[in-house]
Amino acid sequence: MLYKTRKMSRAAAVFAAVIAFMVIAMHGIQAFALTEYIDSWDHWKEAGKPASTWNDVSDAMDQCFSASASLYETGDVDGAYKAINAGYYNYYEVTGFERTAMGHIAGSRKTEVELQFSKAKAVTKSSGTLDELKTELITLMGMVRRDANVLDGITSKDDPPEDTSVTAARLESLMNGGSGGDNNTSESSQGSADSTADESSAESKASVTPGENAVAVGGTGGGWGTFAACFGIILREGLEAILVVGAIIAYLVKKGHKNKLKYVYAGCILAIGASFFSAWLLEQLKLANSANQEIIEGVTALIAVVVLFYVSNWMVSKAEAEAWNKYIEGQVETSAEKGSVFTLGFTAFLAVYREGAEVILFYQPLLDDDESMKMMWGGFAVGCVVLAFVFIAIRFLSVKLPLRPFFLGTSILMFIMSVSFLGSGIKELIEGDVITMTTSDTLTNLIPSNDFFDVLGIYPCWQTLIPQLILITLTVGIFVIQKWKRGNHTECGIVAILFGTIGLHKFYNGKYGKGLLYVVFCWSGIPTVVGLLEGIHYLTETQEEYEEELKPKPKAPKKKPKAEKAGAH
Repeated sequence: MLYKTRKMSRAAAVFAAVIAFMVIAMHGIQAFALTEYIDSWDHWKEAGKPASTWNDVSDAMDQCFSASASLYETGDVDGAYKAINAGYYNYYEVTGFERTAMGHIAGSRKTEVELQFSKAKAVTKSSGTLDELKTELITLMGMVRRDANVLDGITSKDDPPEDTSVTAARLESLMNGGSGGDNNTSESSQGSADSTADESSAESKASVTPGENAVAVGGTGGGWGTFAACFGIILREGLEAILVVGAIIAYLVKKGHKNKLKYVYAGCILAIGASFFSAWLLEQLKLANSANQEIIEGVTALIAVVVLFYVSNWMVSKAEAEAWNKYIEGQVETSAEKGSVFTLGFTAFLAVYREGAEVILFYQPLLDDDESMKMMWGGFAVGCVVLAFVFIAIRFLSVKLPLRPFFLGTSILMFIMSVSFLGSGIKELIEGDVITMTTSDTLTNLIPSNDFFDVLGIYPCWQTLIPQLILITLTVGIFVIQKWKRGNHTECGIVAILFGTIGLHKFYNGKYGKGLLYVVFCWSGIPTVVGLLEGIHYLTETQEEYEEELKPKPKAPKKKPKAEKAGAH
C-alpha cells in the first residue's frame, strides 16, 4: 500500500511538473510571438500579407514598433533598437514612403518623421523607461498612419491627426498579441480608449479602399501627382546646388577671369557623374537605404560646410575695392590664385554632388514602371528649366552689381548654405546612428516643422543647433574683427586667449585655413590649450616681431631640371 502511495505521489509530481513545463513553454511561446515581426517589405509580401496600399505599409511598420516596445520590456535593448531601424530602413525608405510623403504632403514631412524615428531610437540608447519609448513610438505610429491615410486618398493633409489614445490602444493591442483591431482588452485600464481603437482599427483592417487622389505604393502610377512630386524634389534639391554654383560663376566673371569658369563647370560635370556612380555603387553594395548611405551623405555635407565657410570669409576679406585690387595685383597667375580657383571648383563639385546623389536615389524606384517613368522625366525636365532660369538670373544680374554689395551678398549666401549644410549633415549622421539625438519640448515648440526651417537645416535637436550657433558666433566674430582689425599683437593675444577654442585669432591674422582647423577640432579641447599658449606668445612679443611673424614666407626658387643644367654647360 505504501509502495502504491509513493508511486501515485511520484506520478502526480511528474504530472504536475509536465503541466508546469507546458505552462512555462506556452508562456515562452506567447512572449516570443509578442516580440516577433517581419523585418522587411520583401518578406512581408512573400508572407502573403496585404501590400497594395500605404495603410498596409503602415500596418507592417506598426508590427516593428510594437515588437520594439515588447523587446524593450523584456530587457532586449539591442533588439528593440533593431526593430525601429527595420521600420525605418526596410519599410519607410524601401517602399518610397519618405519620398512620396515629401512630394505629396510637404517637403519637411520627411525630416519630421525621420527625427521622430531618431527620438525613439535615442530612448533605447539612453536607457530610458518603457513609458518614454512607448510615448515616442505612439507619436511615430500616429505620424505614419496619418501620412498613409493622406497618400491613400482617405483623408486630406489638412485634416487633424489620429487621436493619441487610439494610437496608444493600438500599440497595447499589438503588444498583447492582437492584430491591432480585434483585441480583447476592454476589461483593462484602457477602458473606452480600447473600444475606440477596436472600432478604428477594425475599420482600417477591412481592406482600405484608396480614394480618388491616392498614390500607389512604390511610386507607380499617380499621374500628375508623381509629376508634381518629382518636380518638387528636383527643384528643392537643385536650388540649393544652383545657388552655390551660380554665385561662384558670377564671382569669377566679376573678378575678370572667365577663362577659369572651366574649373567650376568641370566640377559640376564630375559631380553629376559621381552622383550617378555613387547611386549605382550604393545599390550594388546593398548600401542604399541603409545607415551607410546616411553617413556618406552626412560626411559629404560637412566637407561642403568647411569649404563654403572658407570661401565665404575669403570673399568678405576681398569686399573692399582697395583690398580687392591689391589682391589681384599680387595674385594673378600665381600658384596661390590657382589654389583659390581649385577651391571654388571643389565647392561647386560638393554642392552638386551632395544634392545630385540624393535626387537620383529618390528617382531610382520610379524607373521600374513606364507610366511613373514618363511622369518622373516630365517633372525632372520642367524642374531643370526652372533651375536654368534661376541660374541665368544669378549669373547675369549679379555681374551688374557693384563690387562691395556683390561680394557681401555672395558671402552671405554661402554662409547661409554652410549653416544649412551643417544642420542637414549632422542630421544625416544622426539617422546613420553615428550621433544620438537629444531634444526637448521647448525646442520642438520654438522650431516647428516646416519647409522654411527644413531648407535652412534648422531642426529641434541640440546636436544640430549647437554647432550652428558656434558657426554663427564665429562668423559674427570674424565680421567684427575685419571691421575693427588693426593688426595689433596685444589685440590678437587677447582674442587668442578668449576665443582660441574656435580659432578666432587665426581669422584675425587672415589665416582662414588654420582657423577652420581650430573650428573642426574645437570639441577636442586641443584648440583651447593651443590658443591659450599662442595668446601668451602674442602678448609677450613686440609689435615688430608680431608683424615679422605674419609676413608671407618667401617661396624657394624652383630647381631647374637636370637636362636644362646639362644644356647650360
